[in-house]
Amino acid sequence: MIVFPAIDLKNGQVVRLAEGDMDRATVYGDDPAAQALLFAEAGAGHLHVVDLDGAFAGESRNRAAVERIVEAFPGHVQLGGGIRKPADVEGWFALGVSRLVIGSAALKDPQFVKDMAKEWENGIVVAVDARDGMVATEGWAEVSDVPVHDMARRFEDAGVASLLFTDIGRDGLLKGCNIDATLDLARRTDMPVIASGGVKGLDDIHVLSLHAHEGIEGVITGRALYDGRLDLGAALAMARREAGRG
Repeated sequence: MIVFPAIDLKNGQVVRLAEGDMDRATVYGDDPAAQALLFAEAGAGHLHVVDLDGAFAGESRNRAAVERIVEAFPGHVQLGGGIRKPADVEGWFALGVSRLVIGSAALKDPQFVKDMAKEWENGIVVAVDARDGMVATEGWAEVSDVPVHDMARRFEDAGVASLLFTDIGRDGLLKGCNIDATLDLARRTDMPVIASGGVKGLDDIHVLSLHAHEGIEGVITGRALYDGRLDLGAALAMARREAGRG
């Protein structure tokens, strides 16, 4: 199972939001590339980056910061936020990003996602962001009337690499990952699922790792790392060990 340390970008700074609220941002640093390098030195081979401003604006707002991260980080960078057009996709892959996460466009223009998944094999991740079981979009500012499972089913057999499932009500609050909902989604679809939202410590990594064989591909963690509640090296070691047993 992959552990993705997260770097969320707002005005070029490393931040974490509470429940996706841009007005509840905690700033953790002003050098995203240096933070990426610290994660690499701790053993991370994958990184999850979100252009928060881009998610709300519908287009890139932190491109310079992302470029520096890609240059600094020797592993795979997964990027989300404001990716709505083919030109966005092509541009980020040309820059060296490994995978792109598409959320709002996946709900509003599913054919776009299917076309991109076909063109960029194993390069597109669909973000399924949920509030009370319903899909949220536009940087989580809007909640649709589409259930999470219905959204996921739209992309089966479309060539999508993974689903990224986030329980917004837990994100950035250290309440613990919504493991039941994550597993339910993984069991209902043939696509791998990445867990996100509320990871508070090694217990979450331990339990999710045990279900790697059921389709849990990875887990994203942010605030727990920045607050010192989770040691990245320990999380990476546990994910490797427990996934092997599961």
